[in-house]
Amino acid sequence: MSYSLCPECDQKMINYWCQPCNSKHFQNDFNNWTSGNDKIDKFIQDSQLNAIMDWEVIEWIPYNQFKKDVKQIDKGGFGTIHYSKWVRSIKELDIENQQWKRDEQKEVVLKKFDNFVNFNNVLNEMVIHLKIWIELASIQFYGITQDPETHSYMMVLQYAEDENLREYLKKNFNNINWLQKLKSLYILSVRLLRIYELGIVHQDFHPGNILSSDFKKTIWISDFGLNKLIEINPNNPKKNNIFGVLPYIAPEVLSGGEKYTKASDVYSYGIIAYEIVTGFPPYPDISHDQDLTMKICNRPPFEELRDELRKYTNWYSAYLDKGKYKDLEIVIQIKKADEFSANQESTNMTATTTITTTTPLNYQTHLQEIYTSQIHSWVLEHLNN
Repeated sequence: MSYSLCPECDQKMINYWCQPCNSKHFQNDFNNWTSGNDKIDKFIQDSQLNAIMDWEVIEWIPYNQFKKDVKQIDKGGFGTIHYSKWVRSIKELDIENQQWKRDEQKEVVLKKFDNFVNFNNVLNEMVIHLKIWIELASIQFYGITQDPETHSYMMVLQYAEDENLREYLKKNFNNINWLQKLKSLYILSVRLLRIYELGIVHQDFHPGNILSSDFKKTIWISDFGLNKLIEINPNNPKKNNIFGVLPYIAPEVLSGGEKYTKASDVYSYGIIAYEIVTGFPPYPDISHDQDLTMKICNRPPFEELRDELRKYTNWYSAYLDKGKYKDLEIVIQIKKADEFSANQESTNMTATTTITTTTPLNYQTHLQEIYTSQIHSWVLEHLNN
């Protein structure tokens, strides 16, 4: 963090950002734009007045500031994701000319919500995302725009070049060493903790909602709040509250005994950790249906697993105390894994070419495997029967 004096008011700036002066400039410009919706206008204006860093600012972005080749690249449970290039993103204030300096071009995604999604819930998703972005736990939120054809409001977000974690693992798993895996798991846990500190439970935590522009450096969590829209979905007449990607939903939620909690998010984190370590998604070769639901719900309870883990830990500690650890199979395997990672790292460091190749994972899949979020309206009825 750097400090300097504002050339306009001669007061201390943080990272070249003077909050009082910039707030005044934003406020002077309020009459020159509108989203057409008072709630969105106020949300944007509040972010501009309260921002203490440049990256905390969001703005109203006219749709004509995007390149004409806006194209859909993904579809989720409540909307679609579109790729484009934005030609006018804020960079810094030109004090002499009293206008914002802007980047010439930036890759972005436009997040468009389905028609049935209530506007207030869309706004709630935006508010939550901005809070989490300010805590550096999600991808950057640049602003809001409007589709000129459907008049739907869209979030303008940072483009994640490496896509989501699931796609990244498919293409690159064989080139990821143990250090990178552990680093990813650590960063992911820190991101999740920051979300919890804001009083937010994700409720739909899976690799499709974990994004990055470079997974070797950092990762972010995305898609907050819209999983709470289950009750207003016209495809959910019974108002069933079980939503998500089946293999990542905690047993206590699937069985209808408990609502989504931080603990259920941590369960999802455990499944994600398994996927990062092994490269394989959970249950890829069986149908994601009632049978899988029963399999998940019939797992041993946590207390039983904890007791078994304690027994193993005690046995392992006693074994090490006896000085016999050199012959222990798990120690041998860990050493082999460390040696493999070290050799792989050395090979990568001494490579004479900058061209890298990736070997996609190859595993058997089932026609009815589903790794996108959806409503599981049949779950409770099936379990009750």
